[in-house]
Amino acid sequence: QVQLVESGGGLVQAGGSLRLSCVASGSIFGISVMGWFRQVPGKKRELVATITSGGNIDYADSVKGRFTISRDNDKNTVYLQMNSLKPEDTAVYYCNADRIRSSSSWFYNVWGQGTQVTVSS
Repeated sequence: QVQLVESGGGLVQAGGSLRLSCVASGSIFGISVMGWFRQVPGKKRELVATITSGGNIDYADSVKGRFTISRDNDKNTVYLQMNSLKPEDTAVYYCNADRIRSSSSWFYNVWGQGTQVTVSS
């Protein structure tokens, strides 16, 4: 069994910064694409940023220049550094792993439980 656990959310004023972390636990041999998504009530979950195991990165246009995604493959961890936060960044942020290879099986489209980010104006 594998699990993704996020941390680092909270309340911050507009213009401030937060750093989210997501650790994959279990007997893991490798993870393909890891990413961050976010969702507000009544809206679809949207992509924020993704990073491949080789370091290729994509960002949503709305966060380019403000957010930075990174990962530590040895620690099975992905990070999201969020700077110049805006009230419209308020959402529940979810970590995702596209494909995880463990000692027992492959796991696909694995999600964390989410962490709340609230940006006050």
